Amino acid sequence: MSQENNKTQVAIYARVSTKDKQDVGNQLRELRSLCKKKDYTIYNEYVDKESGSKGKTERAAFAQLFEDARKRKFDLVLFWALDRFTREGLQKTIFYLQQLEGFGVRFHSYQEEFLHTDNEMVRDILLSVLASLAKQERVRISERTKAGLNTARKKGKRLGAPTKEHLRGDIEKLILQGLSKSAIAKKLKVSRNTVSKYYPI
Repeated sequence: MSQENNKTQVAIYARVSTKDKQDVGNQLRELRSLCKKKDYTIYNEYVDKESGSKGKTERAAFAQLFEDARKRKFDLVLFWALDRFTREGLQKTIFYLQQLEGFGVRFHSYQEEFLHTDNEMVRDILLSVLASLAKQERVRISERTKAGLNTARKKGKRLGAPTKEHLRGDIEKLILQGLSKSAIAKKLKVSRNTVSKYYPI
C-alpha cells in the first residue's frame, strides 16, 4: 500500500438514502475536516445513495470500499455513524467490521467516539462485545421463530409449502390415458417429481 509521508491513508464512506432529506455533503464536510485535523491523507471517498438495509452487492460504493480494503489501499475507514455504514442488522454489522479487521483496516465512527479501533485493546474488546451481542440476537431470532411456528401449529395452520394433493385424480386419469409422466407434468405444469410423488408407478 502506498502512503504519503507515512500519513494514515483514509477511506471516507458516506451514505444517504433516496428517502432521506439529509445532504451527503454535510457528512463529507465534517469527515474531511476531521481528516485535516488529524493530519490524515484521504485515499478516496465512497458515496452511496441507497438504503443502508441493502447489502453489499446492491451498494456499489460500499462494495468497492471492501474490495479496496481487501487490497489494503488504505489504513482506516471513516464513516459518519454506524447507521450510515449499514442498517442490515447486528449480525451483518459485526461481519463487515470483522472483515475490515481481517484485512488489517481500522474503522472509526465520527458520531460514536467509542466505535473506533485506533487502540488495539479497545478494538479487541469492542469486536468481542459486538460478536457476543450478535450471537444473542441470533438466539432471540431463533426463539421467536420457533415460538411463532408453535403458535401456528396450535391454531391448526399448515406449515411449509402447499401440496399438490388436489392433482392426484387428474394424474391418475392421464396415466390411464397412456400419457407418460413427462407429458403429464408438462400438461399440468408441474415437475415430473410431483407426478411420481402422487402416482409412483
